[in-house]
Amino acid sequence: MKRLFVVGLMMSSFVFGQKKDSLVVENNADLFKAPVSKKPEPLSKKGQMFFFYGWNRAAFSNSDIHFKGNGYDFQLNNVTAQDRPTKFGIVYFDPSWFTVTQYNFRIGYFIKDNLALVLGIDHMKYVMDQDQTVNFKGHISDPQYAGMVQNGQVNLADEKFLTFEHTDGLNYENLGLEKYQSLINKKNVDLVWSYGAGIGFMFPKSNVKLFGNERSDRFHVAGMGTDVRASLNLVLWNHVMVRLEGKAGYINMWDIKTTLNNKPDKAQQDFVFGQIMGGIGYTFNTKKYK
Repeated sequence: MKRLFVVGLMMSSFVFGQKKDSLVVENNADLFKAPVSKKPEPLSKKGQMFFFYGWNRAAFSNSDIHFKGNGYDFQLNNVTAQDRPTKFGIVYFDPSWFTVTQYNFRIGYFIKDNLALVLGIDHMKYVMDQDQTVNFKGHISDPQYAGMVQNGQVNLADEKFLTFEHTDGLNYENLGLEKYQSLINKKNVDLVWSYGAGIGFMFPKSNVKLFGNERSDRFHVAGMGTDVRASLNLVLWNHVMVRLEGKAGYINMWDIKTTLNNKPDKAQQDFVFGQIMGGIGYTFNTKKYK
């Protein structure tokens, strides 16, 4: 009987000992397993990208515009201006006409989790209000146009003195940094908001006609801009993105071309702008996830 008891103890010790050892082996094996990376949600992980195309409405503060050239050096104060949206129609969806509208383009790349570097083009349109009388400061040597200045003011309504637009357009080429945060995370629906800031250069094609000269309308780098922005991004089925963005910023253009030739004629202005835009995009991963 004692022998059976001893044998039983030895066998039980062997069995439980084997189980313990097997657990240790299994646990050690787990240490060498490759980590499984979960597929990330849209607009959240390093290596993701997105494209976006949309349309905008913009508003501009009053600005002082300084004109300088051969025979004149003057400033028009508190000039008002508006944007010029294209009437809604097929032009908004026809690729051959996309530059006619006030459009926006974005390409973003997530350099870190929830942090994206975004390259953008904001094609706004700036049109000086023609029906306005503004304060004038400076001199004009041409008696015809100098005579249009009355009591320190000039009426722009008849377009003979000046027409002034950035309608081809007020192009803000910018690079921004944006932080993203998930608000809603469902199977096929994600809502993500972002905020950030950007800086870039102004590349307008300004339509300017001063003192009856031939209209100047050529692309050129005219100055710089900066902005702060925030957006809501609705992502459907992990890829299709609907984006609504608001933006406010400052533009300073010190080299606006006012003549077609290489004369030193130019205009300078700076102003604050606000913009709201919406459109559609697509988001995808540039790296594989298990």
